[in-house]
Amino acid sequence: MTKKVKLRTLLIGGLFTLFFVAIMGRLYWVQVVQSAALLERAKNMWENDRVLQPVRGAIVDRNLHVLAEDGPSYTVIVNPQIIRELGNSAEIVRVLSDILKKPQNELQQLVAKQRDDGKLLSWVEVRNEGWKIDADTADRIAEELGLAKPITSRRNLYTHGVLLEENVKRYYPAKSLAAHVLGYFDKNGQAVMGLEAKYDEVLRGKPGRIVYTRDNLGYELPDANVTYEPAVDGKKLQLTLDRNIQSYIEAALERAYAEWKPKSMSAIAMNPKTGEILGIANLPTFDPNVYWEAKTESFYNHAVGSQYEPGSTFKLVTLAGAVEEGLFNPNETFKSGTIRVTNRTLHDHDYWRNWGEMTYLDGLKRSSNVAFVKLGLEKLGQEKLSQYIKIFGFGEKTGIDMPGEASGIVRLRYPVDYATTTYGQGGITATAIQQIAAYASIANGGIMMQPHIVKAILDPKTDEPLQTFEPQAVRRTVSEQTAAKVTEYLEQVVSDREIGTGRNAYIEGYRVAGKTGTANKVIDGKYADDKWLITFIGYAPVEDPQIVVLVMADEPDLGGDYRLGGQVTGPVFREIVSQSLRYMGVSATVKQELSGMELRLNVPDLTNLAVEQAEKKLAADKLRYEKLGKGKTVIAQMPAPGTEISPQQRIYILTEQMEDLELPDLTGKSLRDAMMICSFLDFDCKVTGEGYVFEQKTSVSEGKKTAELTLKPPYTAQNADEAQDGKKSEGR
Repeated sequence: MTKKVKLRTLLIGGLFTLFFVAIMGRLYWVQVVQSAALLERAKNMWENDRVLQPVRGAIVDRNLHVLAEDGPSYTVIVNPQIIRELGNSAEIVRVLSDILKKPQNELQQLVAKQRDDGKLLSWVEVRNEGWKIDADTADRIAEELGLAKPITSRRNLYTHGVLLEENVKRYYPAKSLAAHVLGYFDKNGQAVMGLEAKYDEVLRGKPGRIVYTRDNLGYELPDANVTYEPAVDGKKLQLTLDRNIQSYIEAALERAYAEWKPKSMSAIAMNPKTGEILGIANLPTFDPNVYWEAKTESFYNHAVGSQYEPGSTFKLVTLAGAVEEGLFNPNETFKSGTIRVTNRTLHDHDYWRNWGEMTYLDGLKRSSNVAFVKLGLEKLGQEKLSQYIKIFGFGEKTGIDMPGEASGIVRLRYPVDYATTTYGQGGITATAIQQIAAYASIANGGIMMQPHIVKAILDPKTDEPLQTFEPQAVRRTVSEQTAAKVTEYLEQVVSDREIGTGRNAYIEGYRVAGKTGTANKVIDGKYADDKWLITFIGYAPVEDPQIVVLVMADEPDLGGDYRLGGQVTGPVFREIVSQSLRYMGVSATVKQELSGMELRLNVPDLTNLAVEQAEKKLAADKLRYEKLGKGKTVIAQMPAPGTEISPQQRIYILTEQMEDLELPDLTGKSLRDAMMICSFLDFDCKVTGEGYVFEQKTSVSEGKKTAELTLKPPYTAQNADEAQDGKKSEGR
């Protein structure tokens, strides 16, 4: 018995000894041999390393109205495990299908998705329709499914089987407005085309990171070391675009596009004195918010990237060169119809009508090709013509700060190439941006400015400029005297209501200079008889040009009659320019002369004055004004103190906070006054028609205040304007 006990004791002791040796060996292995590797793994488990994403910089117009900005978005997540337990898959599929417009059979697959081992997944993203949806859509889903608030709470994933995960999305508040300028930022975080792509590095910012130690439940440990590197938000991009002028352009293009059904249309508005692009648009277009819905052809920026034989708008170069060299006598005559150049017969567009002998000025008004062959080939000569083509910038890029600019082609080898190029066909292709830059140089007294669309890079928090892009003169194209003469001749192309090809661009009350262009298109190596590129380029007012506008239509449906081309682009130009000039405060008809100069008055500083004091001051200065709000103190005013205005222009004084005010009744107001009030009260106002405000409709959505203004000509609104003057609280 004792022997057995001793044996058992030795056995147990031996086992304990072996166990102890094994433990000590394991401890040695863990603490000595594997210590470094295990410590690193532990740190990885304890430490939480989170990337802090920067806010992408906004893109704003010249008046700081937002065109693109980051905002919250949501991704729909489903939990198939919980959905099966709750038995609510049918309801979830129905709701998501109705709201997201995603087929039910695809959703059914997602809410029952399994791993390879057959187990249900617990996290499935609903792409593409449920990826980065807007707040309104997310709220609808939450309401329909009864999700707990906040709607991003993780508990919804386990109580309802659905989670709305918050993330960031790029928003374009004005939808398709200036889409080809902006480009878009896709759902994969990539900047695509436009300024989004060109200035991606500026807009993107720099990610930050935070590293801290946590426990097994994910909570930060007290007194733990924290490494924090803040994200640097992207810079704000301020453009030269004016949102209102851009909207005039797009509205006018849309109406013409619907009527004439061209392949594409483009328009550009530029300040000739600075080269600043005030608006640029193309049709067809797209909405950057839902870029995936657009067709491929909608993304092309024809205004800078397409090159065409320009047609008669190119006659500007021939005309300017001939005037500069003293070779253009407007009263000299020539025989119109046809002209022989080597082995080719070139002709006027209406040569069968037999215009006969006419002056060169009438040749310009009628857009005679023969007149310009004689001016360019016979009078200027090949060498001089080539020099002026180069001086006006054709054959090279303008350098506009937008991606995708084409350079155009100058191909002059034979006399007939030079001859047809004098009227913009055969030896030349040009872009819209090249052409408007050439016309702008004439409007600017012979100095060509480089077109540009980015005004400044701003601090995203303070809006202080970090970098500005000043106007850049490229070269002198012609003398100031020549530019004035050319402008005088181009004005007659528009003002001559009988033979002027630009008469459809005439604007009552303004002096307009411009030129039409109708170019036969080359199809399969031959000039087509029924396909044309129609263009009008002009500027106003002639005495002090403030805006140059190009309108181009590619293959409009003219029913085989090219002479209808003037009805396509001229009226679009007229609508854009008349609205823009009034918005810019350029008076059409009312001028008071004092010592040969227009009378101008300075706006006094009214801020913080009692309303009664402000009214007395304005009355004493004989200034017209209008009060917005029912407060007793002037909070803000428009125009700003020190601004020069005409005696007919109103001053608006704000007496309540903007967010508390509705848009007042604008019936009978001019476009300029209406747009000033819209801008002052931060309303996004869309305008249709010309003249004075006849009707308005306002709405507020997601904090954005919008209004639709319908304008009619003065004769239908004059009485309303007088009624408004009687009922509004305004001074003289």
